[in-house]
Amino acid sequence: MAKWTTADIPDQNGRVAVITGANTGLGFETAAALAERGAQVVLAVRNLEKGKDAESLIRRRSPGADVALQELDLTSLDSIRAAADQVRAAHDRIDLLINNAGVMYPPKSTTKDGFELQFGTNHLGHFAFTGLLLDRLLPVPGSRVVTVSSLGHRIRADIHFDDLQSERGYSRVRAYGQSKLANLLFTYELQRRLAAHGTTIATAAHPGGSDTELMRHLPRWAAAAYPLIKPLFQGADMGALPTLRAATDPGVLGGQYYGPDGFGEQRGYPTLVKSSRKSHDADTQQRLWTVSEELTGVVYPV
Repeated sequence: MAKWTTADIPDQNGRVAVITGANTGLGFETAAALAERGAQVVLAVRNLEKGKDAESLIRRRSPGADVALQELDLTSLDSIRAAADQVRAAHDRIDLLINNAGVMYPPKSTTKDGFELQFGTNHLGHFAFTGLLLDRLLPVPGSRVVTVSSLGHRIRADIHFDDLQSERGYSRVRAYGQSKLANLLFTYELQRRLAAHGTTIATAAHPGGSDTELMRHLPRWAAAAYPLIKPLFQGADMGALPTLRAATDPGVLGGQYYGPDGFGEQRGYPTLVKSSRKSHDADTQQRLWTVSEELTGVVYPV
């Protein structure tokens, strides 16, 4: 079977793609590939200066690319609401919403709303942003919500409903695993709700082991070992392929999950992969959804 690459991305002219965390790494490569294929790309970024650099680089790669910047701080519900309002004012339709931004293994800290940083950014921030933009996707044939998870959804991962914000004790690995498991639980519950509302679908992807800025918060012992294992990791251009396939391949179905096809899903070309048994627990999906609406104050139209 042929390996899926950016050459397989269908023509994206006339489509609007909103990508969080698009100024660097996986998000940048995703944005650049979609812009090259003709999409109108909105780079939703926290740091506008870095966003401007990314926008300029995309335009150099693809002269005539249709790229716009949108300030978005996923650690602030106020920022998320403001960004959603601005995106809605600028676009009466969205074809692709790609929830890519994230943090991994930071020291213990909280968002501006008091949520544990990884759970608040990786899950709750995207939950709120998606809910506030969903009515711009629902009328659009073939629209998709793509959420980037991780192999980390299997590592010490559970949804700790009795301590979602890690107030009783903080493990950066456990908190990251919880947030990435939440990404998948969210995707599957969203797809269940979307199924009765037309053609919009929810999918997920993971990049395998990719060498990106996410690695900047590695624990000291892992940072020391990283130079030795770095050759096992792939570049952001390859790591972005599962997201791009989940977003654009005409054969993708709602609720599917894409990752690299190599050993242990660490590297390789994008293929359909399986997520953990916990991620498919319907009761947990629905309970997390209810809690997420309560914490963010965002109630979905589906």
